[in-house]
Amino acid sequence: MENLGYIRVAAAKPGVKVGDVEFNVDQICKMVKEASQKKVNLLLFPELSITGYTCADLFFQSLLLEKAIQGLKRIADFSKEVETTLIVGLPVAAKNAIYNCAAIVANGKVWGIVPKTYLPNYNEFYERRWFAEGMKSEAKLTLSGYEVPFSTQLLFDLGGVTFGVEICEDLWVPVPPSSEMAKAGAEIIFNLSATDELAGKHTYLIDLIAQQSARCRCGYVYASAGAGESSTDLAFAGNCIIAENGVILKESDRFVLAPQMEIADIDIELLRNDRQRHNTFRIEPDTGIIPPIRISHDKIGGARSEKTVDEILEYRYVNPTPFVEKDENLLRRRCEEISSIQSWGLAQRLRAIGCKKAVIGISGGLDSTLALLVTVKAFDLLSLDRKGIVGITMPGFGTTERTHGNAWNLMKELGVTPLEIPINKAVEIHFSDIGQDPEKHDATYENSQARERTQILMDMANKIGGIVIGTGDLSELALGWCTYNGDQMSMYGVNASIPKTLVRDLVKGYMISDENEDVKRTLQDIIDTPISPELLPAASDGTIAQKTEDFVGPYELHDFFLHLMLRHSFSPTKIYALACKAFEKVYDKETIKKWLVTFYRRFFSQQFKRSCMPDGVKVGSVCLSPRGDWRMPSDASSSLWIKEAEQL
Repeated sequence: MENLGYIRVAAAKPGVKVGDVEFNVDQICKMVKEASQKKVNLLLFPELSITGYTCADLFFQSLLLEKAIQGLKRIADFSKEVETTLIVGLPVAAKNAIYNCAAIVANGKVWGIVPKTYLPNYNEFYERRWFAEGMKSEAKLTLSGYEVPFSTQLLFDLGGVTFGVEICEDLWVPVPPSSEMAKAGAEIIFNLSATDELAGKHTYLIDLIAQQSARCRCGYVYASAGAGESSTDLAFAGNCIIAENGVILKESDRFVLAPQMEIADIDIELLRNDRQRHNTFRIEPDTGIIPPIRISHDKIGGARSEKTVDEILEYRYVNPTPFVEKDENLLRRRCEEISSIQSWGLAQRLRAIGCKKAVIGISGGLDSTLALLVTVKAFDLLSLDRKGIVGITMPGFGTTERTHGNAWNLMKELGVTPLEIPINKAVEIHFSDIGQDPEKHDATYENSQARERTQILMDMANKIGGIVIGTGDLSELALGWCTYNGDQMSMYGVNASIPKTLVRDLVKGYMISDENEDVKRTLQDIIDTPISPELLPAASDGTIAQKTEDFVGPYELHDFFLHLMLRHSFSPTKIYALACKAFEKVYDKETIKKWLVTFYRRFFSQQFKRSCMPDGVKVGSVCLSPRGDWRMPSDASSSLWIKEAEQL
């Protein structure tokens, strides 16, 4: 898609004087010019913004109605000079009634007028006193010598992006018009509103907008009346809110006297991919919605005008850690929920098979630590004795004193049954049996250790009548950074859908909640330890010599790539552009490209390990289980993806 699949939208709150059409149109045109300079494709204004929302019985005055239409024509004439399509509110007299309407304006023309469907008639709002409910059947209004479509059922097409319009109260009803519009293909919904301020109402409004954008898998742009509206009985503080698929992208400050505009780049490709992935969302041809009206910007290209990558993403925040919440409070609650899902899944498996014993390899690293903490929580949930958890540390050629000590301390502090079974002699015998030179530190050297450890765990599980708890995480599965039939295998993998960038936060969550100071100290040191499989001999000073990220690349990059590829089905080109934006202060573009190519090469070539991965509960939106989220041939070609990534 052009422009990486983004379209720039804005919600504006102009200055307003109630009943002063000339002033209001001046303010609207001023903000249209500003939006055009910022390359906004679609600009939304509040409900009845040409006249002001609080005109009350002045809406019956023919002069105000005539001036409103003249104001609309003036705005249409002004739009010839800009590339932005705008949506503006005004009262329209037609068919012996007055309608509260939205006009869609671009390229010197009014392309359609959408009347409000649902009119409030309670407490402070008496819109039925002045306005009639909009009709679904399409009518035509004559404006400046040409006919304009007039209906609540209109959709519009701008540069291949379909959008619809609803007005204020329409959103608050059980089945908003936007739901039907989305089913008919609308990808963005614009809402012109005049929401008064009441204690607690704003929070409800934010949730309502986020939820509607999530249900409809769409962008949702909301602009509400603000300063200048009458405060005879109500306060209008202005709300400019932009949401996308359940996420609030932008939100303006309220109670601000100056005009405001919030701009965001909505990811249409993301929305389309999400709709395709969830086959409960289908475009339905029998909704009654009129086929989209195609808006053209013949002179200057409209939504199709080219932008640089920096311009495309100028108003788009790109989260470098999509698996991790930015807000600390949300992150803490998310981690608590994830650990509960993990432990619940394991507890259910243990209960289902009547098992009261578990075996787990403890390396002193983050993954095995998290797996042990989850297992302890599952045993506590089932009221099982923690001594039924057999933790085994298996020091080998690369084990350091730091990780060995942390593994042993953690097992003792958590009250599980600790065992130590060194693997050096067994692996050396194996090397002799297969003719492997112990000085040759190749894949055989490393994998032999991993498989020896797995053999010990499996046989010990048989011996005590337990199951082996897997420690491998989602990131390792994606990259194939695990030994086939070694640490790749277990009887239940509790970390299977936990990305590496989240493991540390989950362990930290356990550390914060634990009251044992010894446990806290050990967990903190484990958190601070570099990530390593410790399969190569330690450095001369006894520290870890083999650091995983030096070989496969930074996990924060790979987790970023993984999320955008699996969750949103983005191309290498788009993932690269977003990564350059997200990590612009961390990695240069060549580094990002290098590891992106590595990611695709490893992801495709290592599918065979995922095709036979053990059971393990899913905790988030991305999972690589061959029985669930990801089904891929092990011999699929990666050439398309590698070629595009290498040409970046």
